[in-house]
Formats: sequence, structure tokens, C-alpha cells
Amino acid sequence: MMMPTFSKDPKRLLGASTLDRSATIKKLATSTNLSQDSKIITVGTLTPRISCATTTFKTLEFKNRMSVLKIEKTDFVAIVTLNRPEARNSLNPELICELSKTWVELSLDPQIRAVVLTGASGTTFCSGFDLSSTIPIINGTKKPTNDFENAIAQDPSLMGKATLRDYDIGKPLIAAVNGHAIAGGMELMLSCDIRVVATQVKLGLSEVALGMIPAMGGTAKLARHLPTALAMEMLLTAKPMISDRLAESGLINRLEEPGEVLNSALEIAQTIASNAPIAAQEARSVLLASSDLTVEQALSLESSSSSMLMTTEDAVEGPRAFLERRAPIFKGR
Repeated sequence: MMMPTFSKDPKRLLGASTLDRSATIKKLATSTNLSQDSKIITVGTLTPRISCATTTFKTLEFKNRMSVLKIEKTDFVAIVTLNRPEARNSLNPELICELSKTWVELSLDPQIRAVVLTGASGTTFCSGFDLSSTIPIINGTKKPTNDFENAIAQDPSLMGKATLRDYDIGKPLIAAVNGHAIAGGMELMLSCDIRVVATQVKLGLSEVALGMIPAMGGTAKLARHLPTALAMEMLLTAKPMISDRLAESGLINRLEEPGEVLNSALEIAQTIASNAPIAAQEARSVLLASSDLTVEQALSLESSSSSMLMTTEDAVEGPRAFLERRAPIFKGR
């Protein structure tokens, strides 16, 4: 059974007109065998065809077994839950495959404006790649025994897609870190745009203690979010840091009690989803791209994006609703 394949050099669409993304999305859908006419996402089984949500909001129902990934949709927000609490929500081959599919599905879903990523209830948000299944497959010490293991053996880049190292969903992504985030779990958190983190949880990159380095973006991204001294300490000692210590570091947006993390993240997501979706996506894209551009290039990109947005219906609706003292009704066009 084949997993859909993705470009090894995925386009972020940064700075591109959101109105022009439909053509790119169609190409992506074709290259990944995506269906654009299905009403609900089907997650939990490895299939060569991915169903993409369109207009119906539903909480997915899984039959006959507990899925490693849960998705809920409501009010333009999707909640993605890593669901392996018995294994500290570690990324085994099945979860890697499901995440890889899900990110594409959500990026293609016009009804989703913001995404929240969290872990199933327990002590850990995500403990990284499963050392008993994923890592042995990747380093060749174990032969694949099922479709999921075959998929990552044939295409190790699925790990980068699952952790968003090599794939950008193009929409605001909020991490609801309700437990420890270690190794690949920390890297997954770093890939999110906004981070709501529980008090007294451990955040760390443990790879050098195992003879590796963080290869899902941790080494490349950590110093972009933490002062160099803190980043070096976390990376080279392989020892986790308590979230409270990093509360004012720039890594964490909100530090909450464990029971309030998801609600806090949802509050942010719902606020974002209430804004004009094209404008939010463009603002995010310009901000992400600008860090690698000169000021002149960033200003040019900003101007191009602004000019495009002024042609949208939402740019007419926003000021009109403000003058009429009512809530705007944004349609994403």
C-alpha cells in the first residue's frame, strides 16, 4: 500500500498571492493523489488516497480501533491531538504517516482558518520519535513489518513532513503544550507559530546524548527562538529546561496551568479565525519570509501583499462592518 508522495522541496507560498494559491493547491492535490470533493477527512487508516475536508464540520469517528491521531473541527478551527498517551505521544510510523496526511488535508480545507496541536491527556505533549519502532526503521536495524513502517522506510522525508520541518500548512498553527516536549516533540513545538505551554513541564532536545543531533529543525530553529546561550545549553547538555524558566525567553507566548492550556490555545485560535482569513494567512507568510530578507525586500513583499488584499471582498467587508458597528462576515475571498 503506497503513501502519497510529496515534493522534497515544498513551496511555502510565502509572499505569493493567496488568491493565486488555488492553482498551486490543485497541483499539490494532483501530485499527492488528493481528493478535493470529499466532505470529511478520513484519518486513521493508511490509504493511497487522501480525502480532503470541504464544507462540513464534523468530529471524526474512528471505528474498530483507537486512532493514533484525533481531529476535531468547529468554528473554523481544527484541533489535532496526538493520541498515544500510553507511549508518551511518541511518533511511531503510523502517527508519522497520519500527521503527514493531516497537515496537507488541513492546508487544503477552506473551512479551516487556524489549527491547534496538542497531546492526549497525560504527562507528555510529545516525546519525539519512538525509539522502539521509528528509529530502528530509519537506521536500518529493523526491517519493516507493516504498511506504516514500509512507508517511512521508503520515504524517510515523511518524518520531516510530520514534524513540519519540510512542510508549511500555510495557516496559523498554535501549540497547546500540555506536557513535556522532548526531542522531536520539542521540534514539533518549534514549528508552530504560537506556543501555549503548561507550567512545570520539561522542554528539551536530547539527541546529542543518543549520538545524534536534532534533525527535524531543532538545531536550525532553536537559536531563532531562544537567546544563543540558552539554546547552546539546551542543545549541548541534552538536558531539558523547565518551562517556567523560559517564560520570558521569547519561546513561549503564554504559560498556563496544565488544565488551562488547551482553552487558552483555543481562545487564540478562535480570535485568529474571526479575522479575515486571507489577510491572516498573508500576514503570517510575510512575517515568516521577512526574517530571511533585507528590509527593502521585506517592504516590497509587504507592499505586494497589501495591494493584493485590497482587491478582496473581505477588505471591503471589514471597514464597512466597522462603520456599521457590527461584526464582519468574512468569506475568505
